[in-house]
Amino acid sequence: MSDTSKSLFQIAVQKFKKNKIGLVSFWFVLICGFIAVFGYLLAPDNSSNANQMHLEIHSKKPGFSVLMLTIPSTETVEQSFINKVFNGKKNLDTEIPIESYVVKGENLEYVNYTDKMTKSIPLSSLNNLPEKYIQQHTFYFGTDKYGRDLLSRLIIGTRISFFIGFIAVFISLLIGITIGAAAGYFGGKVDALIMWVINIAWSIPTLLLVIAITLALGKGYWQVFIAVGLTMWVEVARVVRGQVMSTKQQQYVEAARALGFSNFRIIFRHILPNIMAPVIVISAANFAAAILIESGLSFLGIGAQPPTPSWGAIIKNHYNYIILGKPYLAVIPGLAIMSLVMAFMLIGNTLRDTLDVKS
Repeated sequence: MSDTSKSLFQIAVQKFKKNKIGLVSFWFVLICGFIAVFGYLLAPDNSSNANQMHLEIHSKKPGFSVLMLTIPSTETVEQSFINKVFNGKKNLDTEIPIESYVVKGENLEYVNYTDKMTKSIPLSSLNNLPEKYIQQHTFYFGTDKYGRDLLSRLIIGTRISFFIGFIAVFISLLIGITIGAAAGYFGGKVDALIMWVINIAWSIPTLLLVIAITLALGKGYWQVFIAVGLTMWVEVARVVRGQVMSTKQQQYVEAARALGFSNFRIIFRHILPNIMAPVIVISAANFAAAILIESGLSFLGIGAQPPTPSWGAIIKNHYNYIILGKPYLAVIPGLAIMSLVMAFMLIGNTLRDTLDVKS
């Protein structure tokens, strides 16, 4: 049995590798996952939520570059490396965009970027090392309306859009497989009751149900994760129910019953492992659906709350800039959403072809 399972798995992997589009999509998703986990190590602005504001340079075009004067804070914050990786650096320093600077005696004189006024600060506040605290900053994707680095916001926002897929799909699988397997295996009144609940949940518009659950649980990205997961189990339950109803008639299931195995063991040890192919395909599609739903909720203002970066929230903050001659502020996060959703959909299509026993 183990040799057969291994050979079937190898065949599936070989078929998956032959599909170049699916393989590229798989690697793209892996890269996004890496960015989601280690985003603060990759983002130019590694402050918490990439929330370092510079109102003087708001809404600048991609590739904009400016001299940045960093005035170190007198306060110190102790942070472990793990905390910096997952929560970002607690940055208390003050950053000032400047046009030029010159050292005069014990002071540093600089020209402000916006008002062109000349100001001075003592060199002692820069530890007498002005070159260390004045760097050329390039904003590769430009800055948003608050002067924050758009690239950093997108990188950190990957975490919200990526992990909502995993958590929402996990919740939907946990509920959907359990309910669907019970309905398909036991049938009768149990099936009728569960199908009644499924039909009611199916008839409610998904976005409306998510909004209702989100408002009941409160605003925040964890609440959105749970709300989306609680609305995506219906399709999983219907598919699992149909698969279990056909599979429970197989001879190996009848043999398991004759041997006196419990219903729990028959369902989870003998039936479910043999019907996971369509469930895996649905899960890939649900990943994409969860990302779109979260983006829609953030656009409506009931998803991840500021200053937590979210691709949908970035679009919400800048969609009016499309008619103001700066469409990139909304187009760039829109392309990010489209790319990740398309990658999951292409993976789902590839898995469907790979796991199809008739192909």
